[in-house]
Amino acid sequence: MPELPDVEGFCEVLRACATGRTVQRVQVRDAGVLRGVSARRLRHVLEGRRFTEPERHGKWLLARTGDGPTLMLHFGMTGSLVCCRPGDAPEAHDRVLFTVDGDRQLRYRDQRKLQGLWLADDDSDVARRLGRLGPDALAVDREEFDAVLTSRRGRVKTVLLDQSALAGLGNLLADEILWRAQVWPASRASDLTGAERRRLYVQMRRTLRSAVTAGCVPPRDSWLTGHRDDPVPACPRCGAPLRRSRIAGRGTVWCPRCQPDGA
Repeated sequence: MPELPDVEGFCEVLRACATGRTVQRVQVRDAGVLRGVSARRLRHVLEGRRFTEPERHGKWLLARTGDGPTLMLHFGMTGSLVCCRPGDAPEAHDRVLFTVDGDRQLRYRDQRKLQGLWLADDDSDVARRLGRLGPDALAVDREEFDAVLTSRRGRVKTVLLDQSALAGLGNLLADEILWRAQVWPASRASDLTGAERRRLYVQMRRTLRSAVTAGCVPPRDSWLTGHRDDPVPACPRCGAPLRRSRIAGRGTVWCPRCQPDGA
């Protein structure tokens, strides 16, 4: 599933492929990814407009058009954004194609179509659609982060995954950050010590910076992510067998030695 680093990568694709360029043609190959806007209106509103500097908040990508509408993209579990040439043959899951000047074509590609594309008329419409999200995980400061954790009584992993608490983290990132900070995933968020909250914040920042550079949550040998799917997974830090459970309905991997439950 695309998480914050992936969407930051898609933001770079949009920036390199289409920023400053005029939309010449919008082709909707599958209207099933359009949310609250018809293919006809999407074409009418965007064709002839110029994409300006894009933005990202959490897992949302905002393709702005200056003083015009904003195309809002969410990638669900299988979505991506790719830059092609207009003459390149479309792939099976290319749902919407935006041809811009300079012989480039931006493509929204998604297999499962769990999310899609929205069109916001103005900044207030963007704010309304993003209004339920918490602060962006890459931009949140330490004070805001502490306030999020201390105000929530649920398990800390549940809080990290809750987009209304903190926007952008997904399952892989949450497990990685908790493992690095040596915090048990099922700990109650409001019961964490100041030292634990500080470690979580520091490790979240470090993990996100590395992952954004990679454009994904990289399965490196030194990362928990690099071993969670091994046939016999072991902690890359201490060598103890990793454990699996479900928290917030998501498969959770942790090290019982590095992340003791405190029982």
